[in-house]
Amino acid sequence: MTDHRPWIYGTDHDDPNPRTPTAGHVYVELVGGPLDGQLLDVTGFRSDERADGALLISPHGAYGSGGRSDYEPRDDPGRWEWQGDTP
Repeated sequence: MTDHRPWIYGTDHDDPNPRTPTAGHVYVELVGGPLDGQLLDVTGFRSDERADGALLISPHGAYGSGGRSDYEPRDDPGRWEWQGDTP
């Protein structure tokens, strides 16, 4: 049986539950780009950090393992959209 829950960005490769959100945490869905469909835990982000979005390490982006993908909030505060990749 395949688990269809989204992967949580930043979970360790050996995490036994990489698709299980932590109770009491706040997540946004990453939309588009190399991290499409993953959840990002924004619990510790200040409101200004949430407004700015994040550059996330993305080994599958345009710049390989050293690159980052830019995700920013748009109309829906629960979804951050991909803006492109950067070295």
